This record gives sequence, structure tokens and C-alpha cells, in this order.
Amino acid sequence: MADSAPATTPFDLDAYLARIGWKGERRPDAATLRGVHLAHLRAIPFENLDAVGGRAPSLRLADLMDKLVHGVRRGGYCYEHNTLFAAALEALGLGVTRLTARVVVGAERFEDRPRTHMALLVDVPGEPLPHLADVGFGAIGSLLEPVPLTAGAEFHDAGRLHRLVHAPGRGPLETWVLEAHGPGGWAAQYAFTVEPFEQPDYEVINWHVATNPRSPFSRAPYVQCLTPDAHLFLASGRVTTTRTDGTVTEREPADETEARRVLAEEFGIDAPEGLRLLD
Repeated sequence: MADSAPATTPFDLDAYLARIGWKGERRPDAATLRGVHLAHLRAIPFENLDAVGGRAPSLRLADLMDKLVHGVRRGGYCYEHNTLFAAALEALGLGVTRLTARVVVGAERFEDRPRTHMALLVDVPGEPLPHLADVGFGAIGSLLEPVPLTAGAEFHDAGRLHRLVHAPGRGPLETWVLEAHGPGGWAAQYAFTVEPFEQPDYEVINWHVATNPRSPFSRAPYVQCLTPDAHLFLASGRVTTTRTDGTVTEREPADETEARRVLAEEFGIDAPEGLRLLD
């Protein structure tokens, strides 16, 4: 019997690290995890333009490399970002558990929101606790650096303030809640348990979020990018800029041409032809 061909992966760590501009160490430690996490967020924007165009984006690693790494002028949403990031962390020698979460921003009851967000739990050699990592949460309350999975402690991650707390839950596993501190105090971002999820689970969730006509991600663009000085967010026909000093400004692109220019020049995204960006 002929020898079978060796298993190969479409993931290219060198290309990924070049894409995010990471020139630091490649060790499986907390410092590398924090640095690569922040570099990813600053290099690859968040956007749901495939879903707005009526198509569920592919989560195949080869396709993610083509779109987010080699393509350069596009971004993605949580399943794309965190699938790619998980592959990078594993290539660096870190252990990764893929999670799902309920986005609960503005929710009165956590149970009213489905598990539609992907996050990661990362085991770091020598560290007593795993870290919550997430490069795909498209909101101003997102983590900029991973935080240890411990309740009550406050974490200053690259200028933002977060904490993890417990919430009542009916299942056998503890419910964790990521909270972000803003002008109005602490606000819940998403709730999760540490139950592992697998790639087929995300394929189903991804298809639902991208194609269900009731999904907010299939109806209107949500685009964000992060710079060392500001967070830029395009939604509801407005561009909101939140600077690191807390200053917030808003402006409305005059038309589709200007909206496309803003995406190209300020967000680093070339929007697909024929896609409408403004309501």
C-alpha cells in the first residue's frame, strides 16, 4: 500500500504575521498572545459586507487566508476573524477552545438572545488561568487584548477597561459575562459558557446570521476599524469616530460615492461592486 500524503494546512503563519505587521517573538506565552491579538485588530477591519450582499462568507481556512490575509482590502466578521486567529494561535503553540456567546448589549434578559457570537478561550503554557480572546466583536466594547478568565478583576487592555463577572444560568456550566466600562458605567457585552464548539456548529450559525432576513447582519453594513488613536464605526449611514481620549464625533457620508471613498481611505476596505452602503 502506498504511503498516504502528509496532512497539510492552508494556514501560513509567516503570511498572517506579515499581514498584521507583527515582528515580535513567536513564543507560546501571554506577551505574544496580547501583542498578536492587538496587532490583528489594528490590521484587519470588521465588516459584514458579504452578508449584506446576500452571501454567507466561507469559513474554510484557505478562503479566509485569501480574503483576510492575501486580499488585504477586505475584512470579515466574528466567525472569519476568530477562525483565522485560532489557527494562528495554534500555530504558535497555544491551546484554543472555540466558544459561542450571546450578544447581550442592551438586552433585558440574556436568555432572549441566541448564541450567535464566536469567541476563544486560550490556554497559555505556564499561566494558571486560560484567557478570553476575541478579535471579532464588532463593537466599541470589544476586547483589545485577551484577559484571564477570572471573575471580578478589572483589566486595562490597551486603554479600554473590562471585567468578567458571573451571571445566573440554568445549565451545568457557569455563565460568564464580559463587561466593558464606558461613559454610563459597566455594560454587559456578551455572555458565554466554556463549552467547546466545533467547526460544523459555526457553519450553521454563520449561514443563519448571514442569510436570515431578520438578522441585522444581513440587512445593513456594520464596519469598524481600529487605529492606535481611534475606533471608527460605520452603521446606520453614519461614521462614528471614538478617540482614545473619549472624544466622539459623527458624520454622514453624502452619498454612495462618498461612503465608498470613506471605506477605502479610512477603513482600508474596497466594497464589492453593486453593494449599497447607505440606507
